[in-house]
Amino acid sequence: MGDETRYDYIIVGGGSAGATLAARLSEDARMQVLLLEAGRASHPVSRLPVSFGLLIHNAAANWLYRSDPEKQTAMREIPVPRGKLLGGSSAINGLVYVRGQPLDYDTWAQMGCRGWSWEQLAPLFRRMEHYEGAQNGERGEDGPLRVSEVPDQNPLYGAIKQAAVAAGYRITPDYNAADQEGIGTTQTTISRGRRQSTHEAYLKPAMRRPNLHVVTEAQTRRVLLEGKRCVGVEYTRRGATVQVRAGRDVVLCAGGVASPQLLELSGIGRPEVLGAHGIAVQHALPAVGENFRDHILVRIQWRITDPSVSYNHMARGWRMGREVLKYVTKGTGFLSLPSAPLVAFLKTRRELETPDVQMHLVPYAVKNPKLRQLHPFPAMTVSCYQLRPESLGSVHIRSADARVQPAIRFNFLGDRTDQMTIVEGFRMMRRIVEAAPLDRYRGDEYSPGKGVGSEQEILDYIRANSETAYHPIGTCRMGPEGHNTVVDDQLRVHGISGLRIADASIFPTMPSGNTNAPSIMVGEKAADLLRNAA
Repeated sequence: MGDETRYDYIIVGGGSAGATLAARLSEDARMQVLLLEAGRASHPVSRLPVSFGLLIHNAAANWLYRSDPEKQTAMREIPVPRGKLLGGSSAINGLVYVRGQPLDYDTWAQMGCRGWSWEQLAPLFRRMEHYEGAQNGERGEDGPLRVSEVPDQNPLYGAIKQAAVAAGYRITPDYNAADQEGIGTTQTTISRGRRQSTHEAYLKPAMRRPNLHVVTEAQTRRVLLEGKRCVGVEYTRRGATVQVRAGRDVVLCAGGVASPQLLELSGIGRPEVLGAHGIAVQHALPAVGENFRDHILVRIQWRITDPSVSYNHMARGWRMGREVLKYVTKGTGFLSLPSAPLVAFLKTRRELETPDVQMHLVPYAVKNPKLRQLHPFPAMTVSCYQLRPESLGSVHIRSADARVQPAIRFNFLGDRTDQMTIVEGFRMMRRIVEAAPLDRYRGDEYSPGKGVGSEQEILDYIRANSETAYHPIGTCRMGPEGHNTVVDDQLRVHGISGLRIADASIFPTMPSGNTNAPSIMVGEKAADLLRNAA
């Protein structure tokens, strides 16, 4: 076993929150900060926006987790991609930038998380952003994370927006302002055609500092406890086992899947789970690994009658060379796109206060989700998920070995409200695409086809074909002690001093949208909390 080394702060996980936190804490030259990342430093294609498809099943950049088979999703093992690089999932995600609704964070505050209301968090979102469209003070202009609107020009986009208006919805100039509702051009973590992961935006500039120590390929095995105090971590790297100690705090930033796994491997969690794997209970905390949520995503694909507006045609064969040239010379075209160039936040019922579904509208369609192969005919795709699902699943260890992936159980569609919302969202996608402004482009519905129409048929299709939107949250839930939670509003693990968690696992409920931006915000918030406690 290697010699013990002491730092002020040890951060486990260099992802969206962890890289942000490490960069911010190391701004104080007096503090020695250690960042441990189990994955590698980078991947050659990660900075290309199209890498969200290229790395979706690449073991060099992705942990390639899979869920346990469950009856409500047709006994399928559903892929659960997680980033295996510095920057974490921000290095492989779909690059869609969504803050969420003010209501999300006011709900957290109402649940007892003091300091987490929208009024208190909005300055953190502004602090982290460098939004190229900032005008009215609602958006940040000087932050490290560059955010831009999709520059791609395609007549299909305008037709889709007008179809949404014809279907009764509205266009929004900025869904990240106070009012999220409407359809608009996607805001992305892309700048000049290059991905802006937290590795690029936060960590690379910070790594010039001598007080920030970054170790990759370091698989954390457990946190080190002395009674009810966390004093460090143990990790393995290239066959060696190393222990490091923290003078102030250990912060787990390993994400919605790995943070609860690390707690359980350390003897913190549900006694029956720990006992089943021969792990001695160091601290009973029943909420660890519970309250798991993710977005279940369903797609509809249509044929397109005008090949010139679909990348199934424009990025096929010799034409792909043209797209490569556009990307190399201008940073535009197919290779520059996020997972969706248009997004919509809509209400499934008029009486709702805020949108409850999100749609992604894409000018191509994929025939093989695993290999991301395009259909050989012109097509488009619209996908939808419920913004705030009520169904709760779990993430628990299946082995005392840190290298064995935990058991991931989504329990998708376990709640009746979730079922009704996703079915109505499915029907709304059809209403938008079937509106008159898309008549000149729309062909037949290719998948699933008009034969799937009743509520039961739609639900059956979703159960058999849905994926996740890759937004695992809630497994180390934040809130007052004794309320089915793991950390308090200072991100301290209940009952254990010197140990905090700062990543999407602490979200009390699901933010209304993609989770990368809220995760980065948590890294910013954690830095403030730790600095104030120092």
